[in-house]
Parts: sequence; C-alpha cells; structure tokens
Amino acid sequence: MALLIQSQEAVNREEDERPNTEPAASAEPSTENDQTVSSVPSLEGVYRHRLPVRISHWFNVPFLIILIMSGLQIFNAHPALYWGDRSDRDQALLSIRPMQTESGEVRGITTILGHQFDTTGVLGYSDGMRRAFPAWATIPSAKWLAMGRQWHLFFAWLFVINGLIFTAYAFASRHATRDLAPTGNDLRGIGQSLKDHLALRHPSGDEAKRYNVLQKLAYASVLFIVAPLIVLTGLAMSPMIDTAFPWLLTIFGGRQAARTIHFIACFSFVGFIVIHVLQVILTGFFNNIRSMVTGWFIIQREEVRHEV
Repeated sequence: MALLIQSQEAVNREEDERPNTEPAASAEPSTENDQTVSSVPSLEGVYRHRLPVRISHWFNVPFLIILIMSGLQIFNAHPALYWGDRSDRDQALLSIRPMQTESGEVRGITTILGHQFDTTGVLGYSDGMRRAFPAWATIPSAKWLAMGRQWHLFFAWLFVINGLIFTAYAFASRHATRDLAPTGNDLRGIGQSLKDHLALRHPSGDEAKRYNVLQKLAYASVLFIVAPLIVLTGLAMSPMIDTAFPWLLTIFGGRQAARTIHFIACFSFVGFIVIHVLQVILTGFFNNIRSMVTGWFIIQREEVRHEV
C-alpha cells in the first residue's frame, strides 16, 4: 500500500512539473453543460368577442342576406342607375338589359358608363328569362316587386334597430375606441400589413389577440360610413320620408342619385362580406367560428425550452 501511495505521488509530481501545452482561454466547456434548445407549441385561450358583439353579428347574417337579395328583386323592376333626380335612359350610369341580336338571339348586356359587356347567363338574360339579376340571387325568386319590397322594408328596420343597439354598446363599453379605432402606430404599419395579407401571412401570437389595422379600418368604415349611408339613402327614396325630411334629397342630389349611392353601398357590403368570409377561412375557420359562438379564441404560440 505504501509503495502504491508513493508511486501515485511520483506520478502527481511529474504531472505538476510537466509544462502545460493547452491554452486555458481556449478550453471548451464540458459536454455535461451542453443544452438543447427546442420550441414547443402551446395553446392560449383569449376571450375575444363579448356577448353583445356575438349576438349582433349573428343577427346581421340573415338580415343582410335577405336585404341584399330582396334589394336585387327591387332593382330588377327598373335595372338602371342614374345621377340627379331624373331617370334618362340615354344617361344611365349602369344598365342591365336583355338585347336581341340580328340573328334573333337574346343576350344579356351590362352597360357601365357607356361601355357594354356581354353578361349572358348571369346578368340581363339567364335561364331563358329576361331579368337583370338571376332568380337564384333574388327574394322572392320569381318576379314579384310588391313582395320584394315587403321583405326589404321589414328587415331594413330590423337591421337599423340591431345597428343602433350595437353602436350604443360599442361606445358605452369603449369597444369602438379601444378595439376598432386605429392608432397612429397602426396607420404607420398599414403598408406592411397589406403586404402580409397579400402574401397570406397573418398575425400570430400576441398580435392575434387584437384586430390588425386592416380589420379596424374595414369594421370602422362599415359601421360608421357604409351602414349609415345605406340607411339614409334608403330613407331618401321614400316619398313619405321626403315629405317629412326634404333635406335628405337635397343632401344626396336627388332621388335617382340616392338610389345609385344606395346600390353602391349595397355592393360595398357584398365586397366586405366576401373578403370577411375568405379571411375567416384562411385564418382558421373552426377557431374563428368558435370565437364568434363562445367568445373564446385559441392562440398558438411557440415556447422555447432548454433541455440539458
């Protein structure tokens, strides 16, 4: 045992006297301290839509569908738009009519600002019928102006009442100023947001908890510009309302001008609905529908974990 200890001490002395050829500064850390970095997805529930917002949203779904389709039924009774207070067929801004060719064939022709387009099968002439908008796009599907007006006026008032209740809630709860009004930072980033949407890059993580700038501008425009415009122009076309409030026609430049603005506002709603539904599908259909039914929106985020 003593010999073993002495020999070990000799080895230790030799190692101490041996020159150190390894630079201390370049010594690499021990593999025992090496760590593996990995990202693990986690889910977070955010209460995104309050009950009044959800109720108003789902009421507007059938209201707007019926209003648009019954409005097209009314338009079919006189499928042309003008400016001013007179309906001059030679000065129509838009007309959708069936026309007979020299060979006797009937074609649907849509004229916009003097430029003619053949829209047979969809506009002007479809399914063997001479009508501006096809039967599948109107309520009722048959040519029935009186019934179309009844549908339109009844659901127009429901739409107005629902809109007034939602607007009152939006301001009372600060939903309009907190969630819908774009901030200065939002407006400065509108260019990048537009590029991201065109490239189908949508907000994720914390950014998905709130409306982006394009959503804010779209919702605010519909709520405070398009909706009031379509209601006021609709009232301006009513002879009874004109008698009580003659200044409405003066503001819009005449009954035919009000009708044209009403039509444009209607298709602004159509464009908004199409883009809105498309974005709902692209950003997660079931997650978006669940959030508008229950209020809860699920956000997926990446958590960084360090494993030894």
